[in-house]
Amino acid sequence: MFESLSDRLSGVFEKLRGKGALEEKDVNDALREVRVALLEADVALPVAKSFIAKVKERAVGAEVLRSVTPGQQVVKIVHDALVDMLGGADAETALSFVTTPPAVIMMVGLQGSGKTTSTAKIALRLQKRDKKKVLMASLDTRRPAAQEQLQILGEQAEVKTLPIIAGQSPRDIASRAIEAGKLGGYDAVMLDTAGRLSIDEQLMTEIADIHGAANPIETLLVVDALTGQDAVETATRFKERVPVTGVVITRIDGDARGGAALSMRAVTGAPIKFVGVGEKIDALDTFEPDRMAGRILGMGDIVSLVEKASEEMDVERAKKQARKMAKGEFDMEDLAEQFRQMRKMGGMGAIMGLMPGMGKVKKMVDQAGGFENKEIVRQEAIISSMTKKERKTPKLLNASRKKRIAAGSGTSVQEINKLIKAHRQMADMMKKMGKGGMKKMAAQMAAMGGGAGGLGGLGGGMLGGAPDMGALEATQGKKGKGAEEEIDFDAIEKALSGKGALPPGIGGPGMMGGLPGAGKKK
Repeated sequence: MFESLSDRLSGVFEKLRGKGALEEKDVNDALREVRVALLEADVALPVAKSFIAKVKERAVGAEVLRSVTPGQQVVKIVHDALVDMLGGADAETALSFVTTPPAVIMMVGLQGSGKTTSTAKIALRLQKRDKKKVLMASLDTRRPAAQEQLQILGEQAEVKTLPIIAGQSPRDIASRAIEAGKLGGYDAVMLDTAGRLSIDEQLMTEIADIHGAANPIETLLVVDALTGQDAVETATRFKERVPVTGVVITRIDGDARGGAALSMRAVTGAPIKFVGVGEKIDALDTFEPDRMAGRILGMGDIVSLVEKASEEMDVERAKKQARKMAKGEFDMEDLAEQFRQMRKMGGMGAIMGLMPGMGKVKKMVDQAGGFENKEIVRQEAIISSMTKKERKTPKLLNASRKKRIAAGSGTSVQEINKLIKAHRQMADMMKKMGKGGMKKMAAQMAAMGGGAGGLGGLGGGMLGGAPDMGALEATQGKKGKGAEEEIDFDAIEKALSGKGALPPGIGGPGMMGGLPGAGKKK
């Protein structure tokens, strides 16, 4: 997502940061490169011109040129201008439910843009995250098996769909869905309308007719990011006929340029509410302009990382594991749990992509062969091929046992040795922590350049092997209490449920270095 633009901008800003003082010529040269980068990213020309004009107006000011850190100041100005271009920091990206239930959400767009899949994704998100009772209905009577497709997606997402009655018109189906929503006590009714391969009068008339009958509180236009500026043109045409309240951009994970997303708000005035980031039913993100600007500029998105962790993590299991770690205990079962947590969150690549300052490291890891989900699965297979006793006590693993595990997991003895070494290093870290050497360990970690920062030690330890020592000391109770009582689990649980902030400094040493398969050549 925005990969090519992010790489170009990173190069521009590195040159600026390397200069102690900036002249107007330096800023102009940098902005010329930024403009080229935006145009190459398929951003609409008027939008790119307006963006550069805004940045230049602020960047050549005296407060920047005479600043102690002029390079950083320019980056800050570009970040703020990007946020404005994407919709502003105060952009309303949440769906509105300020109406008498059920709230009708109408999905419109061209055929093949991903309307039906996006309908199911949004319905799942509303049901899972917002605890809304959702009913989906397909109004596409033209495309073969379109209604059946939504029905199957509803079964996968465990979201109710309106029973199919052959021969009904789209308007009749919409009326029946709204009536069923009222009788069934649903919070939302999602209407998946028909599309065409191109915009025509017949399509627009049908959509306007359904809109008049259903009176939706939200009309979401679904566009494909891979169509570039055509997506912006489609949005403009639809907005002329129906009051589009928001845009859903699909397949943004497959578009390294991202020009459609950058131009959409400026050209159409409609806010981007969701982006499709994968093919899976849960691969949907809300579009937050400030977070997206941070990702484009390589600043990461730690808030999204915390949200992703809070969704995937089992808090009770995390508490149990953190208590074991605090005692200095860490066996193969604990390592397998870390692998599972990492896989649930999309793998190491997805996690690193959201972490501040990790863009270059991620790229280097990817070029070296990466550390993908399939590599994590291989490590899990090795641990699963061990007996319960071997997982509990890895010291039992002699040569003959290793051969048996290698045969059972389809790996080699060398890979098993690497896994055992990684586990031993992490287990030694746990023991030092359990003995109270937290300050010493924290200093060692800082020297190693570890500390993924943010999430590593939240019990499950997706990124690091253990809770950060500074964080544990920060959450300690009175002296003399046991290790189990020293960690503020309540604060961690509140953070995971979105009701509070993480205890300061919670973070782990980072698993990348010691894990087998990291940086492995394919």
